Amino acid sequence: MNLPLKNVKVLEQGTFITGPCAGMMLADLGADVIKVETPGSGDPYRTYQEGHYSPHFQAYNRNKRSVALNLKSEDDKKIFDQLVAEADVFIQNFRPGAAERMGAGYERLSEINPRLVYCSISGFGKDGPYRDRPSYDSVAQALSGFLGIVTDRERPRFLGPALADAITGIYAAYGVLGALVSRGTDGKGRLVEVSMLEAMAHFAIEPFTALFALGQAPVGLDRPRLAQAHILKTRDDKLVAIHLSSPEKFWDELTEAFDAQHLREDPRFATRLARIDNYEALGEELNAITARRDRAEWATIMEKFDVPFAAVNEVAEVVEDPQVNHLNLIVPVEKTGDDAADRAVRPAVTVDGEPFLNVRPAPRLDADGEAIRRNVAEGKGWPELAATKRRLEEAAQ
Repeated sequence: MNLPLKNVKVLEQGTFITGPCAGMMLADLGADVIKVETPGSGDPYRTYQEGHYSPHFQAYNRNKRSVALNLKSEDDKKIFDQLVAEADVFIQNFRPGAAERMGAGYERLSEINPRLVYCSISGFGKDGPYRDRPSYDSVAQALSGFLGIVTDRERPRFLGPALADAITGIYAAYGVLGALVSRGTDGKGRLVEVSMLEAMAHFAIEPFTALFALGQAPVGLDRPRLAQAHILKTRDDKLVAIHLSSPEKFWDELTEAFDAQHLREDPRFATRLARIDNYEALGEELNAITARRDRAEWATIMEKFDVPFAAVNEVAEVVEDPQVNHLNLIVPVEKTGDDAADRAVRPAVTVDGEPFLNVRPAPRLDADGEAIRRNVAEGKGWPELAATKRRLEEAAQ
């Protein structure tokens, strides 16, 4: 497949999620990403659970190569600098000032390579009163206002996935791609900076606009209430989600599917605004109806009507979903050990009608170190990806 970023060389010095996610987004589009790690320990996310190859690490580091370099060593620093000299992109997500202290700051690297797109990811920005605070996903969700929008104030709790981390990584990749397009016009490198706070505030742009336009932003259950979205429990103790939005036809179709003419005649639910005002009462009425049948039965019924609905799937159920399988969304991955995943969710985009079905497993620490060091030492420039492909083929035999 003619991958969009097949000629782009990326040097990633990322840890945990934000930096690695940005690198993965570029790698998924075909960029050749070399991950620089600390000798011995590597990315701390490797050991997030037991072992040295956690599923968390695997998730955000596929399609990459790994080299372990000690930047306090002159020999390793020379290899690092030679990689920088030929790279198109450099990504790091250290606290402000840390990259400069280890010799990987923007000023130094841009002198080595003026065409370099340098991406710096932080928690709160490069300066300001929060500059030196540690930041994690939960902190960014809270400070940005996002958590205040989505949490139930009666039972406040965090959302499960590391949303702020991954969203920041995606924004970083978006900034890098913009800088690469700009460089293609004028030949100049760029400094791309994004913080978790900025990414999450922009991600929550709709409630901010409501605040600025109407003087009041939604909180807690306001969003599902205004969207007329409900999570309903079925007889077999499973969940189904419906989202009626604003078109009246969806309400009419739902009441037909549920054989619930009495709800349409109830003055509490006669109009969209009435259903919004009586959101909790409507939820109780709908739950009483869905409790009469199993979820599979309701799915069969609602498919006959124009109702926006979906089963609230567990992750294992998603893997077996017919539409997911039709899209080839789950693809095989070369299994490199008992602790390695044998499947992955492929990249979400398709180009020219072709999905990206080939996913390489995340590298073991310094898995490509020998080949990269030898290639650089021999003056052959940026190491060819062919060496990594041969390593994977040998491991499979």
